[in-house]
Amino acid sequence: MITSEFKKKMADSWFSYLQIQICKSFEALEDNKIFFSKRHWYKKNVKEGGGTSYLLSGGKIFDKVGVNKSTVSGIFPKKFRSQILGAEKKGNYWASGVSVVAHMKNPKIPALHFNTRFIVTSKEWFGGGMDATPSHKDLKESKIIHSELKKICLQNKKNYTKYKHWCDEYFFLPHRNEARGIGGIFFDYETKDWDKNFKFVRELGLTFIDISNKVISRKKYLKYSKKDKEKQLFKRGRYVEFNLLYDRGTKFGLNSGGNTDSILMSLPPEAKWE
Repeated sequence: MITSEFKKKMADSWFSYLQIQICKSFEALEDNKIFFSKRHWYKKNVKEGGGTSYLLSGGKIFDKVGVNKSTVSGIFPKKFRSQILGAEKKGNYWASGVSVVAHMKNPKIPALHFNTRFIVTSKEWFGGGMDATPSHKDLKESKIIHSELKKICLQNKKNYTKYKHWCDEYFFLPHRNEARGIGGIFFDYETKDWDKNFKFVRELGLTFIDISNKVISRKKYLKYSKKDKEKQLFKRGRYVEFNLLYDRGTKFGLNSGGNTDSILMSLPPEAKWE
């Protein structure tokens, strides 16, 4: 039987590996002329872990992209425990994961978001997903993203329709009555069959790299106008609203003693509101 400690080590090691592969892929898209800066951070109690944040900004492809990986443990605040599976009584947790938010220079390329995580309380589960937020409609692009995500779900016998609907419901702004973007997949509390779930999480991470390359490469040379950029900045405003008001990852990070600057790396470098 696989022990909980072994599972933690395996997940932690994978997320570290995936973080580096994503950074290498994105630097290659920048023709290896601009590179990520690296920053380590630790919780106040160093024994409870920390993380590594990679940030690239001002590129020809990326206005700003952050690739974060963290492995932390501790006890949740009492007021937050009821929101986390298995943390209701004692509040103890261990969590490891990688998250990516990419805001593009060219407004015709969508913002991309990805994260996967493994969390242990009195329960243990995987969660994560990927979604895209375009400021310009592109049905072919949407088909590429959704078909690739559907394929990886079917290969791993995961319920793509369920994950897609979950994503659509999750990335929705009630106060605007509108979706943040074109969706993707979102899943959480995957507790059954650790081996199969871990395989799915690994393959989804590699699929994110493939999708990113396809989406960016087909538009990286497209010209755009000042009006196009303005439209993107207003869409980014919606992105900010969602991440500050509703995003569970933001709330989890802040309530688990995470690094505030790393948590808020999801915010774009520039946004506008009417």
